[in-house]
Amino acid sequence: MRIAVAGGTGVVGRHVVEVARERGHDVVVLSRSEGVDLTTGAGLAERLARVDAVIDTANQAAQKRVDSEAFFGGVTRTLLDAEAAAGVRHHVVLSIVGIDDVDSGYYAGKRLQERLVAEGPVPWSVLRATQFHEFAEQALHFMRVGPFSLVPRMLSQPVAAREVAEALMALAEGEPAGRAPELAGPERLQVVDLARRVARGRRVVPVRVPGAAGRAMRSGALLPQSDGPRGTLTFDAWLAGR
Repeated sequence: MRIAVAGGTGVVGRHVVEVARERGHDVVVLSRSEGVDLTTGAGLAERLARVDAVIDTANQAAQKRVDSEAFFGGVTRTLLDAEAAAGVRHHVVLSIVGIDDVDSGYYAGKRLQERLVAEGPVPWSVLRATQFHEFAEQALHFMRVGPFSLVPRMLSQPVAAREVAEALMALAEGEPAGRAPELAGPERLQVVDLARRVARGRRVVPVRVPGAAGRAMRSGALLPQSDGPRGTLTFDAWLAGR
């Protein structure tokens, strides 16, 4: 198969590229470094020639609703239009467990993305996954005051990015599945505790995100609500192997 990976240089995208090549697929990376602008579509038509499936892992950590919807909505519309014109047979997108129950600006963009894919012209599959193990380090940069990192109190079930990539590839290799079963990691853990383990000298200060979104994050809204596939790589094993 010829597979294009949007965001192929990101946290999950680079693993998708690696897994696809290991499985013998012809891989096309859709990123600025490869001459593709996913927001404008520049360079996209040429890169989608003869592509069978597109896996979208493109991301932007916009916290304001207007910015998140502009990014995810714009990229998704651009991709779907170009895929339809190129005759791409399958659009696979990575999403996040719990976005219906946590009303944040970032998740509003992901909800829009899912809706556009479901209503779009290309047969599709959506994989919702929990936060990656790398999220603990990312959380250190959300709010920084001098040597302090303010990390939100939230319960998570983190999964290895490599295992997410393998699940995305399995979907791309099959028939369009619509909403796939949610993927999560093997353990339920507090993000604050994980952040402390990768803090590298920074001091982690737990904070309670205000409002309904914060309550939902603390109570487990970002955990899978039904049975589904579970990763096997624990946070401890991931950290030891870095």
